Amino acid sequence: MADQATFQVIVLGPTGGPREDSVTGILVRSTSTKWSPDSVVAVDAGTLLAGIIRLLERYIPECKDDQGLMTSGPFQGLELPYQTAQANAAHVFREIIGAVLITHPHLDHISGLAINTPILEAGAGPKPVAALPSVLSAIKNHMFNDVIWPNLSDEDGGAGLLTYQRLVEGGNPRFGRGDSRGYVRACNGLLTKCLSISHGKCKQRYHPESGIHHRAGSTVFAEHQLMIPSRAISVDQTDGSFYSPARSPRIFPSNPKEPPLATVESSAFFLRDHRTGIEIIVFGDVEPDSVSLESLNKRVWEAAAPKIASGNLRAIFIECSYNDSIDDAYLYGHMCPRHLVSELSVLAAKVVEVREINSPDKKRKREAEIPVVPEARSEQVSPRSKRSQSYAEEKRPSVPLTEPRSHPSESFELPHVPAAAPPDFGDGGDHADMVEEPEPEAWDDTKPLPLEGLKVYIIHIKEHLTDGPPPGDLILSELQAHGKAAHLGCEFFIPNPLEGIWI
Repeated sequence: MADQATFQVIVLGPTGGPREDSVTGILVRSTSTKWSPDSVVAVDAGTLLAGIIRLLERYIPECKDDQGLMTSGPFQGLELPYQTAQANAAHVFREIIGAVLITHPHLDHISGLAINTPILEAGAGPKPVAALPSVLSAIKNHMFNDVIWPNLSDEDGGAGLLTYQRLVEGGNPRFGRGDSRGYVRACNGLLTKCLSISHGKCKQRYHPESGIHHRAGSTVFAEHQLMIPSRAISVDQTDGSFYSPARSPRIFPSNPKEPPLATVESSAFFLRDHRTGIEIIVFGDVEPDSVSLESLNKRVWEAAAPKIASGNLRAIFIECSYNDSIDDAYLYGHMCPRHLVSELSVLAAKVVEVREINSPDKKRKREAEIPVVPEARSEQVSPRSKRSQSYAEEKRPSVPLTEPRSHPSESFELPHVPAAAPPDFGDGGDHADMVEEPEPEAWDDTKPLPLEGLKVYIIHIKEHLTDGPPPGDLILSELQAHGKAAHLGCEFFIPNPLEGIWI
């Protein structure tokens, strides 16, 4: 299988805490690069060097031949120049990992980056850290700021061990052609495009990009002499692309007596093999659109559906932090099985739509106009939501449902659609016994099923550290049951951190 694979993925940190040694960290490479320098990209770095050491300790010396070549295990084919796991892990971090992509700046996704960076050698040049501008602003202002951690970046007189690469949300239309339009280099052999997603909500009063105080007297992002001014310069430096709809401050008034709520920004990275065009998606922490302030996941599914229909998108790595016993009010910006399958059902509907549009009969009959997904599928309703459809209609804003493109030369539009209504927080309720199976969709008797061949790998599982079976076992069984009832066709997996995943 490794000989036929396009990607190899190593999940160093599969959990979302509370243990600090296994939080989110993923290595991805194109198999065509054969472990050459700068051929691996790390997606998030809650666990990075520690996870590499742990894996090398597991396989050295049994799987290392006399020439230093790893003969089996997740690092099979990698030539290691040193004897110990620690020295070889430092070599991998310095030489093999070409860049680090950060989905969002929470500690369980960046702590390893801070602790590991001092071992970099300035003579090799700074290590790129790529993310949306708001994510890098948070890292710059609140971690590498000479207060929480030394400024190891190459900005503001820092040590120069890291360099910030600010990504254009939705892709930079000045790069690439055809299907690769908008993608930028992630490392040797891999391209990437980043879309913004929602990781819950917070009472944000200061936007780290613009410096705008949404309410005076903030205790979260106070204006202070230790706050480093952000200079978030996008690769595309036009005003329209920098302040794109998905990265502008999202402030939603609730109770006038309370601070406004804002979306916590996270990211979904499309990773594309430069040689074959095959892709995978790696999500940061994400919540379902049905409980979110904004319908941002739908933009990801709209971008993904044609790639699945063509067979070019092979796998999705996405979180599912809790099992279905969790109530919506206590998701805190995360997923559980009922919501993940509901999201994948939206994706499935869009794949069916693309296939119908591209079918020979449709091509002969249809005009240039492209039909849209029915509203019932594009606007999700939480399985546990108390909101009625009439309430959603009453609360739906009367403003247009699309916003301007980030750049006039952009050849595609990923519309931003606001949520129908704010979620019901209430007291959480007693709904643990109200898990509903997704309704079978219209494609239940179609062949192939819409997501057939797609592999969904579950990351960021919250451990409960109690006796009994691992929480992932129940999450996986619930996902499989919901997925079968929804006739999706995809397969669900929980990665083993001691193995390489071949895609």
